Amino acid sequence: DQARTIRIPVHMIETINKIVRTQRQMLHEIGREPTPEELAEKLGLPLEKIRKVLKIAKEPISLETPIGDDEDSNLGDFIEDKSALLPVDAAIQSNLRETTTRVLASLTPREERVLRMRFGIGMNTDHTLEEVGQQFSVTRERIRQIEAKALRKLKHPSRSRKLRSFLDT
Repeated sequence: DQARTIRIPVHMIETINKIVRTQRQMLHEIGREPTPEELAEKLGLPLEKIRKVLKIAKEPISLETPIGDDEDSNLGDFIEDKSALLPVDAAIQSNLRETTTRVLASLTPREERVLRMRFGIGMNTDHTLEEVGQQFSVTRERIRQIEAKALRKLKHPSRSRKLRSFLDT
């Protein structure tokens, strides 16, 4: 009852053993591993139960299990980290950050700061017109005007050309 990493109830162990015995017997009879369908037919059990029991019967394997002839690698070394950034994506992201910084630096310091605050560039969050207005001690309408003027400047080909290549990626 305590032999496995994950405890399996006794009644399920009995079913697993019955299926494993039948598998071995059929392997000798037909010369190959029996399919779940063949096992279900031979044992008189529903196919879904056979599949479920076969899935339960699999032993867990450690990610530290040595792999390869030299055993210098572990199984865990071959599992992809889906949250990790690919090197090419990291390079593109870094380049975009640098280019954005250069383009924003071509605006007046006030326009740059307004855009950074409004769009959350280099910050944890973006800010409302009201919040930005309070920082500059002006109305939200004035911040909207400054933002609109800065965005018009960014749309000029001399500036937008530098960022346009990132739209395709």
